[in-house]
Amino acid sequence: MKLSLAEPKYLKDSISIISELVNEARFRINSDAIELIAMDPANVAMVIFKLLSSSFVEYDVKEPVDVAINLSNLKQILRRASPTDTVTLELEESKLKVVFNGATTRTFYLPIIDVEDKEQKVPELNFGVSIQTGSEVLIQAIDDVDIIGESVAFISEPSKLTIQAEGDLSKASIEITENENTKFSMHTKEKMKSKYSIEYLKKMVMAGKLAPNVVIHFNKDYPLKLDYKIIDKLNISFILAPRVESE
Repeated sequence: MKLSLAEPKYLKDSISIISELVNEARFRINSDAIELIAMDPANVAMVIFKLLSSSFVEYDVKEPVDVAINLSNLKQILRRASPTDTVTLELEESKLKVVFNGATTRTFYLPIIDVEDKEQKVPELNFGVSIQTGSEVLIQAIDDVDIIGESVAFISEPSKLTIQAEGDLSKASIEITENENTKFSMHTKEKMKSKYSIEYLKKMVMAGKLAPNVVIHFNKDYPLKLDYKIIDKLNISFILAPRVESE
């Protein structure tokens, strides 16, 4: 296996974001992509990641291989990559070899670890609404509600999404309406409301650094899904369990 990436940010930023949710993860490296499906330790959030072979300048995988890595350690190493470096990944004696080629050649080795051998499956979900908007719109909305509370309500009506948080005395409400940059696909006319953890959302919306747009899917008291995609480069999605609050 030998994989070389001329734009390290796709791997670097993705691992930085995923490592906020997952400590250790198993990557499946096959002829099409590096793939990952993982749950956070609290079983509240799932991340689905695919870095496509077409984003690499060299992609030589003889047969599919699973590589389990401590993501915090990998993040620390990838931080050392400069934007102009070519990053090469190889397997060598039960270690992941990471080479940065730039003004100098720097080589790092990471141990392959054993992780719990539980294969994660992406759940089949039926969403009531899908909203495509700018990644920055969602980042700003989550930053706004973060100063008010710990949970946020997503409320969908025809052509309008309200993101709302309430504290003991304070309240924040952000309205996102349909325009040339924001498109709604409603599968039901009824109003839908679901609550989610702001702490998790803050980590997930960081994927806006990678992709300019996000697709938000949810339903009434139902998991939320965020999809980020760069064509021919990568896909990263998050599924977040709803926050059901007792009366």
